[in-house]
Amino acid sequence: MHPLWSDVQQHLPLIWRAVRAYERDPAAQEDLVQEVLLAVWQGLPRLRDPARLRAYMLRIAHNLGASHVRQAVRNPEHPRVDPDALALIADASSAPGDADTQWLLDALRLIPLPQRQVLLLQLEGFDYKEIAGMLGISTDNVGVRAHRARKALQDIHDGHQ
Repeated sequence: MHPLWSDVQQHLPLIWRAVRAYERDPAAQEDLVQEVLLAVWQGLPRLRDPARLRAYMLRIAHNLGASHVRQAVRNPEHPRVDPDALALIADASSAPGDADTQWLLDALRLIPLPQRQVLLLQLEGFDYKEIAGMLGISTDNVGVRAHRARKALQDIHDGHQ
């Protein structure tokens, strides 16, 4: 067992939050979490700085989540946008508690992938510089994507009230 594995398990809620933003189906979420954990496990020996474990795990989760979405878009058996998502947003936007979280996850699935990634990493507490490093883009590009993501979420919210 790798000495950082207990730390990996402590960060499992981060992985679940990331995966839930990329996939709606609970069974597919579980599969994606397993893929992420396998990739983390395989990569732990190459992790040079244990203090970067959280960012390392989220980078893997977001990269695999993005790949998952790209594959679903290419696969004609799966619709690009869940047809029930708009109805869920309309129903959940006024409900209290966990429904707000569900609304946000459903709305996040509707915005373009590059914007979604930036916003999800911001929600996890990363700053523009850290996000830029994780995604391999400039900090200015992070700002543009974050602004567009917030605007898209606001438009979704305003359109379904």
